[in-house]
Amino acid sequence: MNLWGDDAARAAVLATNRKRPIVAGLLTEACVTFPVLSALQDGFEVFVVADACGGLTSVGHDITLRRLESAGAEMTSWLQVLLEFQRDWTRHDTYDGARSIVESNGGGYGIGLAYARDMIHPAK
Repeated sequence: MNLWGDDAARAAVLATNRKRPIVAGLLTEACVTFPVLSALQDGFEVFVVADACGGLTSVGHDITLRRLESAGAEMTSWLQVLLEFQRDWTRHDTYDGARSIVESNGGGYGIGLAYARDMIHPAK
């Protein structure tokens, strides 16, 4: 339940020389909480993708996220992570893939991207 307690997994994270892991998964109350708290204790700046985690109940999930945030974890969403990786829509090498994900899963924002693609910048 605590990935951080696995020597090989922790060594793989440490080998990246990065100090800002992004964590998501099931079960928020255990498999997300334990490695996040452990990484925070080891000095990492941990980001939890709150809407890409699932708890046993919505109340348990929400309480756990509040606990993690109180312990120092940063909460974020899947869309925020994708947009930070994309940075802006002029990055053509990742544009089509990122746009496709947002159009399929991003609600009104996805609809807006589809509209911009089809109506503002129609294919020639």
